[in-house]
Amino acid sequence: MNSFASLLAKVRACTICAAHLPHGPRPVLQIHPQARILIASQAPGRKVHESGVPFDDASGDRLREWMGLTREVFYDSRRIAILPMGLCFPGTGKSGDLPPRPECMLAWHDLLLGHLRHLEVTLVVGRYAQTYHMNEERSSLT
Repeated sequence: MNSFASLLAKVRACTICAAHLPHGPRPVLQIHPQARILIASQAPGRKVHESGVPFDDASGDRLREWMGLTREVFYDSRRIAILPMGLCFPGTGKSGDLPPRPECMLAWHDLLLGHLRHLEVTLVVGRYAQTYHMNEERSSLT
């Protein structure tokens, strides 16, 4: 098994933050070393946690429409990588989903990103992803 496949298997089996996840761990990502586009996002929501498919919800419908992509192209990991800051659904708080757990980013992001050597575009979605990918503590979309 090559190093990327081994790493991906470890990520998919990850339970490092299980004690903090009310719905249990279920890492959701889509990644392949040949991907040319990276969608860097927040964390999976409840619907995505249930399906195990990234952006398999209304936000994914809007994102695919905005990008002008079919589901077939969007879910081709050799074209598009999807790497959320938190790989598992963090649960729901008083005003929506909780922030992504930090353990995923610390344990896996640099290792996974190191395999994406063909990226041409990174689409950064959300404050936590902006902070990580743009090195800005207080970034905004404006």
